[in-house]
Amino acid sequence: GGPTLGPDHQRRGRRRSVRQRDDRAAGLDVDPGQATRRPHLDVRRGRAVVTLADGSTASAPLVVGAEGRTSFVRQSAGIGVTGWGYGQSGVVATVRLGRDHGGVAHEYFLPGGPFAILPLTEQRASLVWTETTRRAEALRNASDAAFQSHLMRRFGEFLDGATPTGPRFIYPLGLQMAERMTAPRLALVGDAAHAVHPVAGQGLNMGLKDVAALAEVLGEAVRLGEDIGSETVLERYARWRRFDNTALAAGFDGFVRLFSNDIPPVRLARGLGIAVVNRIAPLRKAFMHEAGGATGDLPRLLKGEALA
Repeated sequence: GGPTLGPDHQRRGRRRSVRQRDDRAAGLDVDPGQATRRPHLDVRRGRAVVTLADGSTASAPLVVGAEGRTSFVRQSAGIGVTGWGYGQSGVVATVRLGRDHGGVAHEYFLPGGPFAILPLTEQRASLVWTETTRRAEALRNASDAAFQSHLMRRFGEFLDGATPTGPRFIYPLGLQMAERMTAPRLALVGDAAHAVHPVAGQGLNMGLKDVAALAEVLGEAVRLGEDIGSETVLERYARWRRFDNTALAAGFDGFVRLFSNDIPPVRLARGLGIAVVNRIAPLRKAFMHEAGGATGDLPRLLKGEALA
């Protein structure tokens, strides 16, 4: 197998501990409740200034918006978005499997949309079950017994079955692209810049490429003695990532529409295409390489190279 950029982890607790550690290392006193309030962002005297709800401020030469598709940093900079919904939602749930998953993720393309099984610790897995929004809401609100019944129709005896544990959530799915990735003293990464359908986990790979590219651009700017928040420096980042993100988003949009369309001729063409990819080893390898995210003009960090 080739390199993969987006392994699946149980991230929530890890992210929280990393944030707390980094805050302490940077000498920041961050009130967790305060951090969830909507800040105000503007540019003063060549610096980005964030004003919190209590009136306190923090300034820096550059602010990075990385807070997802509803990014307040993006909104406060006046950066618009374009996109559309798919009429689908993802049902997210945790299940306990009948046997070990071996750390392998699986994804099936069903008439309602992709059905992904993502490994967690021990014999647990996270499900991302794509359905029409109406059906997804019904699955979220179903009793545990009813949800289990619907789940087993999809899951069958794969991995000796699955038992749901914990709550279920739904997330509306769609494509959303920021009109630009930078503004004065500001750069966007990840879903703040481009939110795509979660098919094959490619949104994470795109975000990792953004972060690695921005780190490389900023590192080079520091080495050359440049202002890291200047328009010249930020345009290098935007130019690097713009084409890749746009091309990938368009490709995923077409992919989602292809696998969500149950019209007989489309279904036949889809089946033939999958059969061809499965039978031709070089084509299959190229497809897996693309799905792993290790394509395009990769930043040095994603090739295992140090920046310094």
